[in-house]
Amino acid sequence: MTPIQTRRKLLFSAGNGCRALALSGMLAAEAHAAQPNSRNPLAPLPPHLPGTAKSVIFLFMQGGPSHLETFDDKPMLRKYDGQLLPDSLRDFDLAQINTADAKVMAPQFSFDKYGQSGLEISSLFPHLSQHADRLTVIKSLYHELFIHGSAMIMMHSGTSLLGHPSVGAWVTYGLGCESDNLPSYISMTDSIFRNGASMYTSGFLPAVYQGTAMRAEGVPIQNLQRHTDLTGTEQRILLDQIGAWNRTHRETRPGDSRLDARISNYELAYRMQTAAPELIDLSGETREIRQLYGVDDGPSAQFGKMCLMSRRMVERGVRYVELISGGWDAHGDCKGNHEAQAKKTDQPIAGLITDLAQRGLLDSTLLVWVGEFGRTPICQGSNGRDHHPYGFSAWLAGGGTVGGKTIGATDDFGFNAVADRVHVNDLHATMLGLMGIDHENLSYYFEGRDHRLTDVGGLNNLASRLVRS
Repeated sequence: MTPIQTRRKLLFSAGNGCRALALSGMLAAEAHAAQPNSRNPLAPLPPHLPGTAKSVIFLFMQGGPSHLETFDDKPMLRKYDGQLLPDSLRDFDLAQINTADAKVMAPQFSFDKYGQSGLEISSLFPHLSQHADRLTVIKSLYHELFIHGSAMIMMHSGTSLLGHPSVGAWVTYGLGCESDNLPSYISMTDSIFRNGASMYTSGFLPAVYQGTAMRAEGVPIQNLQRHTDLTGTEQRILLDQIGAWNRTHRETRPGDSRLDARISNYELAYRMQTAAPELIDLSGETREIRQLYGVDDGPSAQFGKMCLMSRRMVERGVRYVELISGGWDAHGDCKGNHEAQAKKTDQPIAGLITDLAQRGLLDSTLLVWVGEFGRTPICQGSNGRDHHPYGFSAWLAGGGTVGGKTIGATDDFGFNAVADRVHVNDLHATMLGLMGIDHENLSYYFEGRDHRLTDVGGLNNLASRLVRS
């Protein structure tokens, strides 16, 4: 057999053995640490500033929850329910929204004040409302994008353009990884990644910062386990040889970060064969914890498991976790849609906050709840609402934030953010700031200029206003 045939046989065996080439986002440190002349791109890095959060759990409500049914009560909508908008608003230029003959629709749920802060929260969230004094609600979030795809890209990467890094990739690039056996950046969904890998992409950053999609059910990551024909020793020999070939290959192709990522993929896959199954094994969790998250039955079971797994991830050093709840796109039956979605997510999210707090992890874990946009104050069809990016809501909790606060406001009808306006770039700057990252100094040179997550935005950085004094 020729050397070429031998090499091909080894590569084929390795591909069938650990199948790690499919694990595009799983990155680790060992292979880089073994190279004396190569800095480990995932080594933990100090923040620019004293940060209050060490990790992020990004709760993304895919489809666009209505701010008017969740966190932004508008009594004026009840007064004008079923009527045309006042002339002042019908004449107002709201691009892509038909205000001429559309009728106002009142909020579909009641609101009440909760906690010592008196934070207003919809009756949709009976569990979450018990944490009112831990939440900071932003009522004046905005951007200019009406389509799901481009709006989701904006919420994840700070721009409507494809090919830019997601927030989690920027965080990993800026702070590195604290886990030896798990990726620094993990993304999970209870439905689909509507925009595919662009939801957790590394974009133009080196591929080593790509996120990892993990399943909540069944095998957490496909093709992870070692083939039954290989022993652990044989797999280690194969990985060492493949690593050597990849490093030789890389030396002739400087600047191709995919090769570094491929080396790391093999190494992390090798270690994750034990770590990943242990991560999703909830058998050691108490009955009380399972009930807290609602993981055993009912509509909250799947998202509850995801939330419980996210707590286990941050315990194990995962830097950035994204949990996606799909199905909030209420073009019709806004009331029924939001009731169903809240039943899936309310108890799990509240349980996550409670569990993090009782384990002493809430102060170091920043939670962010948001969708890609809000919904229109006027009716679509008989009982739905259309997309609306001009003013919508988000909330933050943990990560050293003070809680029990409201920032910004929309107008009386919930059309426009009018007070203390917070662009998506400002939200991202705030998230980075709470982690001790100066968004203006976290940049990457690409195609002739320095790029950053917030581009030329991020001027309304709320981080210093949210931290306990």
